[in-house]
Amino acid sequence: ASSLARMFVQVCLYFYCKCLWRCLKFVVRKLTGQCELQRICYNTKPGAARTMKIEASLKGSKSKRLQTSINVHPNAIEKTIDDIMELKRINPDIHPQLGVSLQACLLQIVGYRNLIAEVEKLRQEPYDSENPQHEEMLLKLWKCLKPNSPLKARISKQWCEIGFQGDDPKTDFRGMGLLGLYNLVYFAEWDTEIAQQVLTDSLHPKYSQLSKAEWEKKKFDKAIGYSFAIVGINITDLAYNLLVSGALKTHFYNVAPEVPTLTHFQQTFCYLMHEFHKFWIDEDPLDIMEFSRVREKFYKRILRQLQNPEMALCPHFAASESLINM
Repeated sequence: ASSLARMFVQVCLYFYCKCLWRCLKFVVRKLTGQCELQRICYNTKPGAARTMKIEASLKGSKSKRLQTSINVHPNAIEKTIDDIMELKRINPDIHPQLGVSLQACLLQIVGYRNLIAEVEKLRQEPYDSENPQHEEMLLKLWKCLKPNSPLKARISKQWCEIGFQGDDPKTDFRGMGLLGLYNLVYFAEWDTEIAQQVLTDSLHPKYSQLSKAEWEKKKFDKAIGYSFAIVGINITDLAYNLLVSGALKTHFYNVAPEVPTLTHFQQTFCYLMHEFHKFWIDEDPLDIMEFSRVREKFYKRILRQLQNPEMALCPHFAASESLINM
């Protein structure tokens, strides 16, 4: 009985707050002469803060047309903006900038949803050793990371040198499908110098780019390494979870002026690989069994950073220069 009473009170409170909020919005519109979308666009600077407020406003609208506007096809965005302006009785000739701002926000919102679908499609596609394109990408990964060490055979223990578990990497891609391979190849191809350095450090962490004085100061006696490729696939999983949970909206809405793309996601992966490597060194784990603990701690740190609406994960290496300059 008490639980039913508590549930009844919560339902009443919900509807009371909802009605109160709608009344407040009505009063504010009458006082300012502006709808909520106008107030957000005029009073919030472009980026995650504005786009996330616009997204929340459209989702919470009592109008079905506004609710569904965040799910339209990219080609229908201009028509959707016209519908919104008409529904809100806003003259586009008097308020031309509002349409431009709403269009930019919708491109980001719709683009993020489509990016999730694109990433998910890659994740669901298994590695196929009979597919020449898959095999070509795998061999490209080796050539980028080990340009001076020719691969002696497709099935070879040499794969362990770049952090795969056995003599055939295809079995290691099961968790993330082609997405894991796409990310590793992007990192190795576009940030070759950094990727090679991270690989070297992962094999010999004691001799990484930290100076001898820094090592002695931190007392990294054990300096445990890790499997580069396996960790790359694991960090792909981390990036994927950040994406589908919506946590990466902050980053993408701040760095992509319009539609977030797969390239943005891959650049984010590069950043996460680079940052995780430094984090692993700083944590100085006792053995590889601590990987899950270190990864979880790193994940929580990234989540905390992304809670800041001003946050953009800004790496300082080649593949992400375009992000910094946007």
